[in-house]
Amino acid sequence: MADARKEIKAAIDTFDFYAEEARRIGGELAPSRSRTARSLVLRQPVGVVAAITPWNYPVSLMAWKLGPALAAGCTVVVKPPSAAPVACAIVAGIVGEIAPRGVVNVVTGEAAVVGDELVRNPLTRMIAFTGSTATGQELMRAAAADLKHVLLELGGQTPFVVFKDADLDLAVKDGVKRAFRNNGQICNAVNRIYVEEEVAAEYVDRFVKETASITIGDGLANPTVDLGPMIDQKGLDRTQRHVDDAVAKGATVLCGGGRATVPGSPDGFFFQPTVLTNVTPDMLVMHEETFGPVVGIATFKGLDDAVSLANSTEFGLVTYAYTSDLRTAFGFGERVESGTVAINTVSPDSLLAPYPAWKHSGIGLELGHQGLEEYLQVKHLLLELV
Repeated sequence: MADARKEIKAAIDTFDFYAEEARRIGGELAPSRSRTARSLVLRQPVGVVAAITPWNYPVSLMAWKLGPALAAGCTVVVKPPSAAPVACAIVAGIVGEIAPRGVVNVVTGEAAVVGDELVRNPLTRMIAFTGSTATGQELMRAAAADLKHVLLELGGQTPFVVFKDADLDLAVKDGVKRAFRNNGQICNAVNRIYVEEEVAAEYVDRFVKETASITIGDGLANPTVDLGPMIDQKGLDRTQRHVDDAVAKGATVLCGGGRATVPGSPDGFFFQPTVLTNVTPDMLVMHEETFGPVVGIATFKGLDDAVSLANSTEFGLVTYAYTSDLRTAFGFGERVESGTVAINTVSPDSLLAPYPAWKHSGIGLELGHQGLEEYLQVKHLLLELV
């Protein structure tokens, strides 16, 4: 419940930010090719935007698209997630009441029907999507027919690297927070942790103790619990499959490992926060996105090994690292193949800075003034003074 309230506040902040950024859309006067020529560089709206949003943070991630699109002068058709359409539709409706009629539109329904129409319709000029890599690839293929602009923020398999000189108190607290917040159903959730060998035993022991203190329950009945249920049975089954795969391949379960029983909700989609050690790269939890409350912990030796392990998957959305050495911070951060590298923090996004996606984690970027520029196209207006 606390996270849900934070999401609404974050969406408000996003709309406020892009309302101000709309004042700063400018052009430029390019160097003239001759004494009588003038080259004006204009930025104009890309056109109709189809904003397809996910269920895990439906309101804030919609705002990441709707805010800059409106600031750029685009009209928008919002496709709320089928699994969580209500809040998204309500907020889009509020924004639609403020904007001129027809500027903000909402269409609900199954993605296979509504999403397909939005992507293929020739009126749509841009697809802004947050979701799985597989779905993003399908959207990109469909958008290619009309050469639509695509902005794709897709899956991740986020590493969390703890160097031996790290503040372990902070690294434990933040690691647990980002591994299990919203049951790990976050694109930048910590999926795999690498700890330098010298501090690994202490880190794992403290991490497990911190994880064991997490409370689980019905957030509507008790708003103080840390975690509620997962989204659906499919997510629950995928999480269990990843745990079972790891155990079958030799992993050790130090905490959790299966469904959680919550009084009054015997059939709820609750899963225990799970910590695995003795993990290997071939285990699903170490190279696929679980999107559930499971994390594997492995060790490394030195900076080069840390970089290699962080870069070992096809994803490149966010990477976290903890160190008190600036040389290590820059040496690691500049070599990691990731759109965002967050050092000593698990709050990787800022309205004031871009949130890019590398590799199979997407194309384009959101947030910052750069996120607004995704919804603008450049025009060269050449004037010959006769």
